[in-house]
Formats: sequence, structure tokens, C-alpha cells
Amino acid sequence: MKKNKVMAGYHMLMLLSEADGEFDKSEGKVIVNYLKKTFPFRVNLDREMDELSALPKEDYFLHFNNAMNDFYEDSTEKERTSFLKFAVKMAKADKKITTEENKYLKELFFAWDSDHEE
Repeated sequence: MKKNKVMAGYHMLMLLSEADGEFDKSEGKVIVNYLKKTFPFRVNLDREMDELSALPKEDYFLHFNNAMNDFYEDSTEKERTSFLKFAVKMAKADKKITTEENKYLKELFFAWDSDHEE
């Protein structure tokens, strides 16, 4: 099911926060900040959380890619650049970027790099 860009971004940040197997409260703050900045009203995330919590760990990267593509389709270059900053903040939030987190970040930068080619 296709996600709008805000929910796609939320899914990507949540999966990125879980990539290393540990969820740190500083990562949660980045997600809340993302939602506040991109969603002008309060949103009920129960359905999104149910979907993410039911996702087997081995499907995280595929789901991340699907969300990344959904976000790309509905966003401008400026919105993608802003999201990349949130993604890097997310990975750095607990003061370490793991190999798994780096894999997700590289996927984002590689997939969206064409935005910067002229």
C-alpha cells in the first residue's frame, strides 16, 4: 500500500532507528521533531505502529525501500534534502552510526543522488 510522504518518512525513520536493534530515546525525539515539522496537526500513529511492529526484521530493508520510493514520488528535491538531514540526525542521535544504519543511509543517498546531478 502506497504511503504519503509524511508516513513514508515516518516509516523510514522508525526502521532506521531499529536497524541496529536498539531504540534510543534520543532517536524518538528526532521522530517527534520530524512529525511536528512535517505534519501540522496531531496524527494517530496506531495503525502505522501496528504495521511496523508486525514486520519481520528480515523485511525491514525492503519496506524501507518501498517507503523511500513512495516518499520520492510525492516530494520535491527540497523535501528530500530536508528528510536526509532528519535521517542523518536519527542515525547520529545515540552518538554512534552502526553498519546497519549506514546501509540504510547509503541507500537513501544513492537512490536520491540524481537530484544533485546536473
